[in-house]
Amino acid sequence: MSISVHQRPGVYSSYDASAVVSGRGAGRLVGLAAVNTQAQAGAPQTITSYDRAVAAFGSNGPEDMAELIRLALKNGASGVVALPVADESGYEDAFAQLAGMEDIALAICGSTDLAVQKKLRDSVAEASGLRRERLCVAAGAKDETVEELIARAKELNHERVVLAAPGAVDGEGRAISGLPLAAALAGAIAGENDPAVPLGGAELSGLSVLSARLEDKDIDRLILGGVTPVESLGGVVSVVRGVTTRTTSGGAPDPAWRDLSAIRVVDDVIPGLRAALRAKFRRAKNTAQSRGAIRAQVVLELENKLAREIITGYDGVAVAADPEDPSRCLVDFSFAVAHGLNQIWLTAHITV
Repeated sequence: MSISVHQRPGVYSSYDASAVVSGRGAGRLVGLAAVNTQAQAGAPQTITSYDRAVAAFGSNGPEDMAELIRLALKNGASGVVALPVADESGYEDAFAQLAGMEDIALAICGSTDLAVQKKLRDSVAEASGLRRERLCVAAGAKDETVEELIARAKELNHERVVLAAPGAVDGEGRAISGLPLAAALAGAIAGENDPAVPLGGAELSGLSVLSARLEDKDIDRLILGGVTPVESLGGVVSVVRGVTTRTTSGGAPDPAWRDLSAIRVVDDVIPGLRAALRAKFRRAKNTAQSRGAIRAQVVLELENKLAREIITGYDGVAVAADPEDPSRCLVDFSFAVAHGLNQIWLTAHITV
């Protein structure tokens, strides 16, 4: 684990994770970059209603910008920062622009091209490293098979990337890509205010039919392969289990970041601690008394997370002056993520 060294005063952070011990958002913003020829390319607009989306970007089908905005809003996003691009080569600049914005919880794009999605992943990772933590949701192409979806997830392989499957259908019942599904899923994540609550079981509004029905064996393979499966039962579309595309580290299997709730808890705890320390110790001295107060504040914040069942425990809270820089204070601690309840197994012993 390494920490980037900055000269600007502030509160900085880093994290690592293991399968045992691991490191926000109701109604937060979703960032969207998509090809659109009606609006000015490169000019972001914060959209809070479908009518405004249609007025700004037009209505051109089930995968267009306005429809993706509708689904994100309908499922919980407080707004969508929509950034139109003139063509596919404009995505990289759009992602960089979104990465520089504060308060975006998730990012999505209007492309299923893997190269574009990798650029989205990289921009999200870069923004998160600069204390603008966020996730992104990607989609598979039209009629993509289970094997192709798993291969796509393997290429993306990041704890901040969610890949939704299968695809959606248009108004005529014809199969289309998973872009509408990704937008709905991003909205649902943005609208959930408890990061430890599992995404599995969450209903996705605005969708009723999917392009394929996933069998149990396919769902198992997708989850283990880093793909978030969604199903439609009785006209209700819901998430089976929320996972990230991070399945390996250094080529070796790594389940530490599998469940989406793990990175969401990290993005609740660490930024929360940074904000609390920044507010209370803006002009403090690096003395033993100040470091004691910092430790007490960290414990207070962690106790709050523990009481809210966002974490299940914490340990090793230590605060010390950096021996190499007398103006820097080092805070070290560990905490355990509260995992969602994904399964209940019943064993019955019957006497007849």
